Amino acid sequence: VQLVESGGGLVQAGGSLRLSCVLSGRTFSGLVMGWFRQAPGKEREFVVCISGSGSRTDYSGSVKGRFTMSRDNAKNTVYLQMSSLRPEDTAVYYCAASTENMSSRREAYHYWGQGTQVTVSS
Repeated sequence: VQLVESGGGLVQAGGSLRLSCVLSGRTFSGLVMGWFRQAPGKEREFVVCISGSGSRTDYSGSVKGRFTMSRDNAKNTVYLQMSSLRPEDTAVYYCAASTENMSSRREAYHYWGQGTQVTVSS
């Protein structure tokens, strides 16, 4: 299984970015997908996850109302639309896949991408 993220970059505070993550090597629609992020010197933290059908999402409090996760099962792709970005959103963003139920725990996710850097300048 391979996960490849893209779409990171440098943006000013208040701006937007859209991350993408493509999965290969496994049936996509049966997997819960999640986004995590890790800032320098901090632990990797949960951002959002989405059910296999895409009908349910669960956001962390720090991004709720600003970020939107979606998926396109025909393209084996998930997206993270990030708006109203803040300097504290600066981190490496990781896409992850799980065969378990929706969860915010890192341990529930078995497959991880290499990460994409998001930098928000003030």
